[in-house]
Parts: sequence; C-alpha cells; structure tokens
Amino acid sequence: MIEHEYKFRVKYADTDQMGTVHHSNFPKYCETARWELFRSIGISYQSVEEAGFLIPVISMKFKFLKTTSYDTLLTVKTTLKAVKVARIWLTYQFCNEQNELINEAETVLAFVKKDTWKPCIAPTFVLNAIEEYSKPQFSNN
Repeated sequence: MIEHEYKFRVKYADTDQMGTVHHSNFPKYCETARWELFRSIGISYQSVEEAGFLIPVISMKFKFLKTTSYDTLLTVKTTLKAVKVARIWLTYQFCNEQNELINEAETVLAFVKKDTWKPCIAPTFVLNAIEEYSKPQFSNN
C-alpha cells in the first residue's frame, strides 16, 4: 500500500452558484492527486504513454460528506490499495483546513495497450516502482 498527500487551494472557477465546490470537480482533483502519487514513486503519465500503455478510469465512486468553498486549502490523501493483473485500485480522502473529512472516493483503472485499447498486464516498470515503494522503509536510528 502506498500513500501520498496532495494539497491545493480551491479555485474560484471550481465553485458554483451556491458558493461551494461543484461536484464535477472531484474527478479532476482525484486525477491530479493520483498522478502526484505516481510521480512521488518515479512514474510520470508521460512515461506510461511512451511505453505504449494507457490507464483509463473504469469505475469511480464518491461520497460527499461536507461542502467546501473558494480558497479553502484541501488535502487529498491518496492510497494505492492494490494492483491485480490489468487493474489498479485507489482511494481518496479529502480533508479541509480543520482536518474534517469532506469527501471520500474510490477509483478503479485498467491498464490497456495504447494502440489497441485491449486490457493488459501492468507494465513491469510500474509494478517494480509500486513494489519498491510498498516495502517498509526502515531507518538505522
């Protein structure tokens, strides 16, 4: 299991007439948080595409718990739960500045060949990076 935290401020353009973040922005926030997690373990989406793969979302689920508004600092805790053959599962927890949970989400993505869109086993370099960063990190202190 790999975890990563991503922080950002809500943009005015992401709010609606009610003054809250419109629900349609949360998939975009998950996308950014997910790729920041991957970037933190040395994988860029560009490297995945250049290797001939794509990772489309095949399922997403959200649970909206509290509203949030413009200029709020949000923290997204992204957890890579599992990779099995051609699929990858991630969860997201969105917290506001008071550390209140405002949203929970889950996504499932599939590895596909870029030229055929046929499901395939995750690329070796992705699996290696996930395995490396999933190992417990010990210190000599």
